[in-house]
Amino acid sequence: MGKIFFLCLCVVLVSGCTRIPQPAGYAFSEQQKMQAVHHWDVLANDVANQINSELVSRGLLDTPVYVRHRCGQPGACGAMGGTFSFDEGFNDLLITQLVNFGVPTKAKKDAKGLIVDYKVQVVYHQANRYQWPKPGVLTALTTGIMVFRNAPFEIAAIAGAAAADSLLSTSVVNGHYEVIITTSIVHDNLYLMRKSDIYYINDADVRQYQQVAPADELELTSTRF
Repeated sequence: MGKIFFLCLCVVLVSGCTRIPQPAGYAFSEQQKMQAVHHWDVLANDVANQINSELVSRGLLDTPVYVRHRCGQPGACGAMGGTFSFDEGFNDLLITQLVNFGVPTKAKKDAKGLIVDYKVQVVYHQANRYQWPKPGVLTALTTGIMVFRNAPFEIAAIAGAAAADSLLSTSVVNGHYEVIITTSIVHDNLYLMRKSDIYYINDADVRQYQQVAPADELELTSTRF
């Protein structure tokens, strides 16, 4: 009788300790990774297309725009307003795309027209994050191996190569950094359009997306002997 009471007491205590919600992962989704200047141009084209569509819908197609980079915090763009690789590259690519869409774009800011500004925020995740293949890939690979296990060597080799390609195509090395790129159309202190895009980036490329302080730059480029 004493053992049964002790067991019931343990069950009550354990159940009482597990009342908080249990952590659960998100459903499978995809997020693109920026790894080339071409990817910057693809984003610039998408942003310019949305800006053009917004101006058309508002009857402002003939209204000139001026592109500028907006810092989230004072001094975030550098003490002297310095730039970085993505800042300069995306600025030029966005202006080019706007001109190609026929949007009147000014080279210098003045009191007239609309402001198209963009902000780049780098997000660092300290924890290691794991990437598993897309759902169904491992099942497909296992099925393929089972089907071809008694096949001639040549066919089995082809199947193995195809399986490896499928696995590699769904596997992306995750780093610790992501970027949020937000583009807006502002007029009279009001947002007419706002678009935010999120991308993975390689750890080694983080300096392309933020202003690097001299001390940090020295530390990153120093060599140990």
